[in-house]
Amino acid sequence: MVPADEGGGMMRADLLAETITGLDEALAAVDAFDQMLVTGLLRPQPARTAGPTALAHAVAGTPLAARVAEAAEKTAGGAAGEDHFIALAAARTALLGSAHDALMARVEEATGRSRSEAPVPPPAGQQPVNLLAAARSWLSDLARSGWQGIDHDVVSGAAPVVSAMLQDPALRRPAVLLDGFAAELAASCPGASLERIPARRWADLWSRALLLTLPGAAHTPVTGTITGRLLPLGVDVHEHATAVQAQVHAVFEPADGAAPRLVRAGVAAPKPDTVVGAGLWQLLRPHMSLLAAAGEGRSMDLTDMPVTAEGDLVWSDEHARRGEPADAFTTARVALPAATDPATAPLDRHPARIAVPVFLEGYTTRKDDGALTFTLAGAPLAVDVDRVPTAGPLTPGAVAASGACIGLLRWDAGTYRVQPLAVETTVRKKAVAIHAGGWAGGTTDKAGAKAEKAATDAVSALRERAGRLLRK
Repeated sequence: MVPADEGGGMMRADLLAETITGLDEALAAVDAFDQMLVTGLLRPQPARTAGPTALAHAVAGTPLAARVAEAAEKTAGGAAGEDHFIALAAARTALLGSAHDALMARVEEATGRSRSEAPVPPPAGQQPVNLLAAARSWLSDLARSGWQGIDHDVVSGAAPVVSAMLQDPALRRPAVLLDGFAAELAASCPGASLERIPARRWADLWSRALLLTLPGAAHTPVTGTITGRLLPLGVDVHEHATAVQAQVHAVFEPADGAAPRLVRAGVAAPKPDTVVGAGLWQLLRPHMSLLAAAGEGRSMDLTDMPVTAEGDLVWSDEHARRGEPADAFTTARVALPAATDPATAPLDRHPARIAVPVFLEGYTTRKDDGALTFTLAGAPLAVDVDRVPTAGPLTPGAVAASGACIGLLRWDAGTYRVQPLAVETTVRKKAVAIHAGGWAGGTTDKAGAKAEKAATDAVSALRERAGRLLRK
């Protein structure tokens, strides 16, 4: 929280705890349909046929009503086809989109910040109809078999489709999604032996992939260019066994004096599973100078940097140069409250995509059964310390001892949570700021330097082995 007399306004954490009308009902309808996808739509079980019907009732009175009602009826009878699956996927996506909008409206009310309007996407160019139809056919087969019915024969049907789609840049977006989805399913085969099925996740991937195969859905984002000063707030790190991504959240101040806005800049790289912790930065640094600036606490001056309407910078070091020192907490206290939140593209409207930069101050902390909670003006706010990466100096202990926090407000497991990106705390009677991305530009910290050296040795060994294989 920032005192109003300092120009920051007060984040109303109490508003985040209030019930949102219709949210539970919308998510219940989605869950009912997702459970039907578990067993499959070819021979629907009587107990699960309520799923499509729930979707139809939820979108009654909308332009989707008639098509979804027909799809629900056909699905209940085991006679649904590709067009019916598309209608159900559209209804599911629309419900999650409405949930996203309701949750974001509450966030805007709590933070006092406004959000940009999503632009109208440009007309789609010519796309290979046969490849999109082949992708839809495979996704329809998945829906019929259900997650419990998947096997390697069903999943392998995606391979030729993905290979052909990857050759066309216009189809790269759905191709990458299909490729990752198929790989995840292949690693889980046979579905009948799974003890736990990620029903929401797989239904998300299925419905998104199906809609992206429709002409014009996988459009190129609307882009422009910006010139001005970029003030980093924090770095969010996503790590998987074979890939790593870092996303820098920042406030952008236009050179023409226009209102500041929130933007993001991301970089990703493949990784071997032996490179973990601070070693991840070695894979990412060469691709984006912004990481060094964020780690060192500096601004960056941008000139004609490409940016999408959703606030994502298409980063190029050619359009950026190192700026003056810029303390992230000063940015959070002074510039963040006046910044405009970015728009959200239509197909990206999903509760899981909510990640709103916020600044919290003046809270107390409480830890119950390992769960950390901030209390702001009497209102509790869950803290997601599990998202704190091991690639930086920020630790759950430092978060628990903090008095101020820059974080990402998310919505997960039915409640708002804050993911810490940086905190102000006291170490040996001295006030210090600790950032999750503090090692992004390199470090003299003993623990960080040790982890970097271990990663350097691992990468060197892997390169030597790869060289031997190539020579052979």
